[in-house]
Amino acid sequence: VVSAEPTAADELTTAALTAVSEGHFVGDVTNPPVTVQDFAAPSTRPDVARLSDLNGRWRVIFFGYMHCPDFCPLTLADYKNAKAALGEAAAKEVEFVFISVDADRDSIGLMQPYLANFDPDFVGFATDDKTLARIQPDYGFYYERRMESGSEAVYTIDHSTRSYLLDREGILRTTFAYDTTPELIA
Repeated sequence: VVSAEPTAADELTTAALTAVSEGHFVGDVTNPPVTVQDFAAPSTRPDVARLSDLNGRWRVIFFGYMHCPDFCPLTLADYKNAKAALGEAAAKEVEFVFISVDADRDSIGLMQPYLANFDPDFVGFATDDKTLARIQPDYGFYYERRMESGSEAVYTIDHSTRSYLLDREGILRTTFAYDTTPELIA
């Protein structure tokens, strides 16, 4: 049943619309918005098996890996600070999500304490390459494994550093550049 009655905007939506109308919006609006594909993957929370299990809440997403020496831990620290800046609204309405591009090394057993160093409520997914290839066009992220010379056992991963904002229904609305401050993301 489709209602002709408009639904009331929640607190975060109202704040975002106000920021846009006042010229303070800092993200890159995804136009047209993209309904991202759902996926199933092992996660750090027993109640979350699919990205859609988080529907009903806003999601701030980053694609990275635990062995990353710079962008990933700094982004997760920024997420911790953005969550703090949001206060009560974050606890009620926002999930911060880390999607690994290195499921071979980033097991859920290792990812859970890693993310807890930043915030125990952050959700991590250990997605395989097949799943990442399927959802990549929706977000536009990239990653590529780089083998160290002389060894097949050691590798790093080059990857994009944008954050992605999904609305409550799983629609990609905005992306944020790596250097966007936590206060501006909030």
